[in-house]
Amino acid sequence: MNDSFNGKNGKVKVMYVRSEDDNKDRDQKSRPEGKGRQGERGGRQGRSAQDGDRRNDRRGGQGRSQENDRSRRPAGASRSEGRSEGRNEGPYDRSPWKTVSRAPNEEDKPDHGGIAGKSFIDPEQLRRQRAEETRVYGENACQALFASRPDAIVRAWFVQSVTPRFREALRWMAANRKAYHVVDDEELTKASGTEHHGGVCFLIKKRNGLDARTYLKTAADTDCVLALEDVGNPHNLGGIMRTCAHFGVKGLMVQDASMLESGAAVRTAEGGAEHIQAIDADGFDGALDEFRRAGYTIVTTSSHKGTTPLTKASLPKKMVLVLGQERDGLSETVMQQGDLSLSIGGTGQVESLNVSVATGILLAEWWRQNA
Repeated sequence: MNDSFNGKNGKVKVMYVRSEDDNKDRDQKSRPEGKGRQGERGGRQGRSAQDGDRRNDRRGGQGRSQENDRSRRPAGASRSEGRSEGRNEGPYDRSPWKTVSRAPNEEDKPDHGGIAGKSFIDPEQLRRQRAEETRVYGENACQALFASRPDAIVRAWFVQSVTPRFREALRWMAANRKAYHVVDDEELTKASGTEHHGGVCFLIKKRNGLDARTYLKTAADTDCVLALEDVGNPHNLGGIMRTCAHFGVKGLMVQDASMLESGAAVRTAEGGAEHIQAIDADGFDGALDEFRRAGYTIVTTSSHKGTTPLTKASLPKKMVLVLGQERDGLSETVMQQGDLSLSIGGTGQVESLNVSVATGILLAEWWRQNA
């Protein structure tokens, strides 16, 4: 057994050890009365004063017995470690356990490796890590992420109920020294930052977007690239990525590629984010020119300014489809770069379609004509 307590000099470890002398003393106690020291003591207390001579003889025998006990006591053992002599024993005096205290060694101090305690972490390094990492959640999103880029996973959290479906991921993380935690729903809400975590959350390294020139090096002969101007709602982005994956669109041009890695966007994409490559285009003008020179047709859309109804348009095999935010649509600069301007016909009872819905309609027609 062992225990510990904090004193003035720091943490002290307490160990309990059994003495061989106590085993011998217990054997003596188990003998018939009068055969051991306890029996002699009990006999003296029960005799009358008329047996003084015999009592004195007994005391002499007791002294010799005590000397024999002391001669058998191990070297260095103090009387306080054994039973108290010269007084009646209480229930705790008969315990076979003795207390030995010693200060802990310096080697016993745990090394947390910067995870906890007072270890120093460079704030600048922590900021860089947070800028390079993001949390994704949702069962389908995390399953797809593990299947396509497991090396991006830094840490993972699961609730117990989903672990059977992530058996391969857990085995891989254990083999590759990736930290994972099985937690309750409340802890996972804190780790993921949302109640809609779906029972799992991955901390991952963000993917970097490609520039237009790098993307074009591996582009297929039949290829549609989707370009989004000022579209930042993560749920819209997630729905668009899901639609792109369904209709075979691999390139998604945005002004900030990290938006496609947000937890809400990846979860809404339901695994579609793993089939999309972000194309970084802080300024659309230069990127659109790159695609035009590579043989792509620039197709713009507008509910008010579109000149060609979608039902009458012939969509090219290689095109960049440009959409803007719902409120203002595309900017004039981008609209002027279009080679073909489309509109989606309807009743006119609403001003425009949600950008995610409009994307689905347009890509479905491109897929129908060019699949």
